[in-house]
Amino acid sequence: MKRLTFFIAIFTLTLGTATIVKAHEVRPGYLELKEVDAETYDLLWKVPAKGDRRLGLYVRLPEHCSSREPASRFAGDAYIERWQATCKGGLTGGTITIDGLSASRTDVLARVEHVEGATQTARLTPSQPEFKVLGTSDPAAVALTYFKLGVEHILLGFDHLLFVLALVLLVGNWRRLVGTITAFTLAHSLTLAAATLGWVQVPQAPVEAVIALSIMFVAVEILHRQQGRIGIAVRKPWVVAFVFGLLHGLGFAGALREVGLPDHAIPLSLAFFNVGVEVGQLLFVAAVFLLFRAVSQLMRRRALAGLRLPWPNAIVTRTVSYVIGTLAAFWLIERTYGFFI
Repeated sequence: MKRLTFFIAIFTLTLGTATIVKAHEVRPGYLELKEVDAETYDLLWKVPAKGDRRLGLYVRLPEHCSSREPASRFAGDAYIERWQATCKGGLTGGTITIDGLSASRTDVLARVEHVEGATQTARLTPSQPEFKVLGTSDPAAVALTYFKLGVEHILLGFDHLLFVLALVLLVGNWRRLVGTITAFTLAHSLTLAAATLGWVQVPQAPVEAVIALSIMFVAVEILHRQQGRIGIAVRKPWVVAFVFGLLHGLGFAGALREVGLPDHAIPLSLAFFNVGVEVGQLLFVAAVFLLFRAVSQLMRRRALAGLRLPWPNAIVTRTVSYVIGTLAAFWLIERTYGFFI
């Protein structure tokens, strides 16, 4: 009876967490302006959407610009508009604002491509919903923009974070963990670059489903280890991390394709996006270890003299593994179901 109650509690907690995670999933908007001539621009505007509902974000051009009626459509998880605008004297020096962004929880990546080849990239946030159009591109600004996007993507990518957390619980000690995380890094760097550059093309929906399956696999391996059943994930975690890292890299590439890469700085933006992903990943691992250490020290202070209580202990590890596995199973079912609707 106690075990049944335990599983019911885990299921309820996990289902609630899955709902919260789904409700707080944030995807960026994307604005592209291509200069046709000195006063004419083609605009592409992508807004996150769900079904036939879209975020209430709207592009506001400078007052000296006039726009044609946009062509719009829903495509996947985005609402897309295309139109042409005429700006007397050009856009250089003008300010572009995203109305509604300050009241949202998402970001917008904006890119301006000038006819002579110069490209400007800007990242707009709720606290900074506008930017000024410049005449020349700034490599440092491009690098910083894509670095921030990489950090935010991994820290808001709950499925990727759960996989990393499962690796931490599976591996345990620092030395093996460093090798495992390095293998994961090398693998997803390879597929991220290959998929983003168009060398490998894989449908995104099956990739997301298999990513959920990879999380389930590692969660099950943690439970098997506690039962004394040592599998390949325990013996050679770096092998498992490398194989599944290839899949996670394809997932990162799908996110990067949503915002695009500047044609003049593809290697730079790709490299710094990947660096951002790694920094975000290392920040998460460091936070987990700091949490382990803080709780362990707290438990030792409150324990009887001479009694050492390791943390995370077997009960905590098992509980967290059930939560991770159940969340992954929920995502697997949801994403697989998405193939047929």
